[in-house]
Amino acid sequence: MRLKKLFAIVTLSTLLAACASLRAPAVANAPPDTAAMAPLPMLTDASAAAASLPAVALDRDLMYRLLAAELAFQRNDWRDAYVTMLEAARQTRDPRIAHRAMEMAMAAKQAGEALVAIRLWRTLDPQSEEAMQYYLGFAVLNNQLDETRDIFALRLAQATPETRGVAMFQVQRFLGRAQDKAAVLALLDSLLAPYKDTLEAHLMLAQAAFANHDLVRANAEAQAALARAPDSELALLTQAQVTADPARAAELTADFLQHHPQANNVRNAYARMLIDQKQYTAARRQFEILLKQQPDKLMTLYALGGLCMEEGDNAAAERYFKMYLGLLGEQADDERDPGQVQAVLAQLAQQRGDSAAALNWLAQIEAADGHSALYLAAQIQRAQIIAKQGDVPGARKVLTDFHADDDAERVQLILAEAQILRDAGQAAQAYALLEAGKQRFPNDPDLLYDFAMAADSINDGEAMEAALRRVMALVPDNQHAYNALGYWLAEHNVRLPEALELIGKALQLAPDDPFIIDSMGWLQFRLGHLAEAENLLRRAYALRPDAEIAVHLGEVLWQRGQQLEAQTLWRAALAKDPKNEVLKNTLLRLNVTL
Repeated sequence: MRLKKLFAIVTLSTLLAACASLRAPAVANAPPDTAAMAPLPMLTDASAAAASLPAVALDRDLMYRLLAAELAFQRNDWRDAYVTMLEAARQTRDPRIAHRAMEMAMAAKQAGEALVAIRLWRTLDPQSEEAMQYYLGFAVLNNQLDETRDIFALRLAQATPETRGVAMFQVQRFLGRAQDKAAVLALLDSLLAPYKDTLEAHLMLAQAAFANHDLVRANAEAQAALARAPDSELALLTQAQVTADPARAAELTADFLQHHPQANNVRNAYARMLIDQKQYTAARRQFEILLKQQPDKLMTLYALGGLCMEEGDNAAAERYFKMYLGLLGEQADDERDPGQVQAVLAQLAQQRGDSAAALNWLAQIEAADGHSALYLAAQIQRAQIIAKQGDVPGARKVLTDFHADDDAERVQLILAEAQILRDAGQAAQAYALLEAGKQRFPNDPDLLYDFAMAADSINDGEAMEAALRRVMALVPDNQHAYNALGYWLAEHNVRLPEALELIGKALQLAPDDPFIIDSMGWLQFRLGHLAEAENLLRRAYALRPDAEIAVHLGEVLWQRGQQLEAQTLWRAALAKDPKNEVLKNTLLRLNVTL
């Protein structure tokens, strides 16, 4: 498990976590681009906000125009539908029709036209808070910030001292969607001028300056916020975020924790900084402190499990992940799927050789609506474990009983079953399965590639080359296809100039791939360029000490008179992969006994 999948970068949303309970609910039925924007405080009584609808008779002409617009919209003629609705709204002064025009423009992803309809809607129903929210959101998204200035200024002015800080945060959440960050900073400077001595104003300006890449201003504002409120976690976290040097940011955070050991938001951020710096042991200590202070935090347990895995402490990782699942069961959190952790626990059980426990964890992973990728992966892993226990028919049954929802899942099942057959030494059966799959899915690159490898395993070079050529045609930047065919030619010592061209192409696409470098080294050996072959193979082995790369490097060294080093490499390869056929054949061919 990669840690980058476990931990998110600290962002503004993280900084505002401390005041999450103060946020108002999201706008009902908000458009996708504004759904995350919380409404600003209501300035009018909710009962007085109902629209005063005009007394318009729904006569035959109006009915015809509205129905015609809806029919045009259903035919994907959004423009005629929108224009008709907008004109009807202007004539009738009915805000509901303007609202419908906005919906049509939004469905067609026409932000400019949507804003025109929203302006009309707001004019026709000035008391509508929903219209105001859409208006502000779309004005910001269209970088028309001047239109929002007076509204935001009025709302800040009319907020009470107790709610003004939250109002400032919410204004910034709106403005954070604008692309012109310099304009946002200028607008905030103007809006917050009357409140420039408040903590919230300094924090907002620091964030806006940071978004505008003005680190000098951002640091000045963050320092001013911290000077005003030395005990504020938000001020410290903002200071850390705008500090360019990660080590200095971590130092500031650690110093704050010395004086404020209960500052859990800061400790969480500090632990993540340590992870970014790959100081996993230190990060683990911080999360352990957090767990003592907040034993019911799911993400702390999840983070500790991941860190323990990174350190190789799998027993502790299992303990934390089991605690995570137990707590998740108690909290009944519908938004968190236990499947990912159950899959990790299965992996850990398998690593310590407990196949029964691994199968038990995998059996607990449930299918979502439709099949999730995780559920499919769990069934494939189940099949692999069952096959390793010697029950190949049972493993295949797990896969064939799985009811795939689409062709992508069907291909994955074929590939998994073929791999199980190959691992069981049933190369011919694997080839037959993949050949049948190739007939069903003739344009799937992954299936074609695996078929090519299966063809090679039964010495059908013609079928192998045809499949790899097809992969190259379908995916011209697939370096593995070029490398596989080039290596096959080099291994068989035929058409070496063509092999050079193929592997060279693969190296252009992936210059640091150790297996492609190994192929080029082996080809140079075939061409008689021993010095160049040795350099390439040493580089490949340094990047990845794979057994087969060691075999190739060892043979080059053997031919260059460096038999002792060659034998050392081969012994290491034998210890790593005792069943490696390439090693066995090489030792037999060279008459070498280790």
